[in-house]
Amino acid sequence: MNSLYAIAPYKVEEMWVFDDPSVGLRREPFVSGADEILDVLTEAIPNAEAGFKLIFSPLPFPGYDARFTWVRSEHGGNWYSWSEKKMEGWLCPALFHYFDQAPLEIYVQAKPRKGAC
Repeated sequence: MNSLYAIAPYKVEEMWVFDDPSVGLRREPFVSGADEILDVLTEAIPNAEAGFKLIFSPLPFPGYDARFTWVRSEHGGNWYSWSEKKMEGWLCPALFHYFDQAPLEIYVQAKPRKGAC
């Protein structure tokens, strides 16, 4: 089991999505508040809509930008809270491609893609 994961979200028709061929996901959308959280996480990343790197882990790691705590499960997915920003977002069942069960905490770091302008 990995302790750090990375995906590269981008926008299609104003919706945040990501691809991860290694687990069979293509244009998997972020919805129900998770999309608004990505808007905040990427405010300082130029041209983030074209793609950025999102590193995530159930454990803290050097340089993480935000900590999300599990709130509840609903409709096969899980709600997480970003208490510092007073935001909540729902992560769909695609979460289980990375974790056997919903982690109690998820730490994330948003970075520009290498070579992005």
